Amino acid sequence: MDIDLPDVIVDVTAAFARYEAALVGNDVATLNELFRVDARTLRYGIGENLYGHAEISGFRAARSPVGLARTTSRTVITTYGRDMAVASTLFRRTTVLGKVGRQMQTWVRFAEGWRIVAAHVSVIDEPAGR
Repeated sequence: MDIDLPDVIVDVTAAFARYEAALVGNDVATLNELFRVDARTLRYGIGENLYGHAEISGFRAARSPVGLARTTSRTVITTYGRDMAVASTLFRRTTVLGKVGRQMQTWVRFAEGWRIVAAHVSVIDEPAGR
């Protein structure tokens, strides 16, 4: 299996950047598009466990658009073959001091393009020495 093919890295990096822009801009339509429309798609969030695209899109529709700005760091995108990737990043919000968020997404290329099939978001105390 080929890992980190340069053209696939470019494609997934662009999809990840599109997701990030939609997230901080509260572009719910794009966020819903980027999650695979499937009952098996899941998102474990900071305070919720969402199973299936319907629950994920329902969460997005009800979420407040306030305080979504964040900075990301240490983003790692690894591709496996031409059709699967994992994107991991740390994030921080200026409104939440002393915490660091962690986000992981599994992306799969379908006929309609790159889609998230699984995501996990969590927040921990900022590690010592940071």
